[in-house]
Amino acid sequence: MEIWINPACSKCRAAIGVLDAEGAGYTVRRYLEDVPSQDEIRAVLERLGLEPWDITRTQEPAAKELGLAGWPRDDSARDRWIAALAAHPRLIQRPIITADDGTALVARTEDAVREAVSRGR
Repeated sequence: MEIWINPACSKCRAAIGVLDAEGAGYTVRRYLEDVPSQDEIRAVLERLGLEPWDITRTQEPAAKELGLAGWPRDDSARDRWIAALAAHPRLIQRPIITADDGTALVARTEDAVREAVSRGR
């Protein structure tokens, strides 16, 4: 199991706390320092069953600078969204946990973190 975090994020710190309390084995990826490639983002999106605009933090300054609110949310723009996430990792919703069963979750709640843990058992 891997968790993508921003250590400054309270939701990320809470997710780590739940993982530790559950005794889960996991690897931390500080995705602002170890930026995921476009291919890694595509793989996580597939595991999540989501589109790139679904995991984009649209209120971030970079989102506003890029004008993401006006970007189409369809297959024709998918690669453009993925490229933006790779170029501006702060736009990626957090934390994301890739579970051992091949799925992934945006784990913003304790229940979602526990769901990720249960998928690995």
